[in-house]
Amino acid sequence: MQLRHLINLHKGTTALVIGALMLAYANGSLGAWVYLALHGTYGMLWLLKERIFPDRQWQQPIDWFPAVGMFLVLALYCLAPLLLISSGAVPPLPLVAVAIALNLLGVFLHFGSDAQKHFVLQLQPGLIDDGFFARSRNTNYLGELLIYLSFALLAMHWLPYTVLAGFAFAVFLPNMRKKDASLSRYPGFAAYRERSGLLLPRLLG
Repeated sequence: MQLRHLINLHKGTTALVIGALMLAYANGSLGAWVYLALHGTYGMLWLLKERIFPDRQWQQPIDWFPAVGMFLVLALYCLAPLLLISSGAVPPLPLVAVAIALNLLGVFLHFGSDAQKHFVLQLQPGLIDDGFFARSRNTNYLGELLIYLSFALLAMHWLPYTVLAGFAFAVFLPNMRKKDASLSRYPGFAAYRERSGLLLPRLLG
C-alpha cells in the first residue's frame, strides 16, 4: 500500500459521505448542496489529477497500522460537512459567494502549479522559479489551504479552522521546509528565495 491510496480513497469517497450526511439529517438546504458541489467536485478532480499528473511524494509505501491511523486523521476533514449539515444552519449568501471564490482560486493555484511542476520536471529536472512559482515557492500548498478554508467558512464553526491549522503546521510547513532544503542545492536558489515567499506570494521586490 502507498500513501496515495489512502489519500485517493479519502478524496474519492468525499461526495458519498456528504450525500449520506444529507440523507441522514434530511438536509437539502442551499448550504448543504453548495458544500457537496465544492468538496465533492474537488475530490473527483483530485482523482483526475492523480491519473494525469500524480505527485511522487505520495507514492511512498506505508504499513497497514499507520495507514489506518492516517485515514482516521484525514477523516477530520469530514468535520466541516458534518457540522454544517447536522446543524441545519444555512450560510448567508455573501458567505457562500466568498467560499466559492476562494475555492475556485484555490483549485486554480493548487492544480495549475502541480501540473507545471510535474510536466516541467519531466522535461528538465531542476529549480522551477517561474510561472506559478515565480513569487511563491509553495503555490500548490497555498491553493490547498484556500480550498479547505472555503469549506471551513461554509461550516460556520471553529473546529474546521482548528483542523486546517493542525494540517498546516504538522504537514504542510514541514514539507515546505523540506522542499527548501532540497532546492538549496541549486545555484540560483538563494536569489529565488529572496524574491519569493515560502507560502504567500512576495509581490514587491
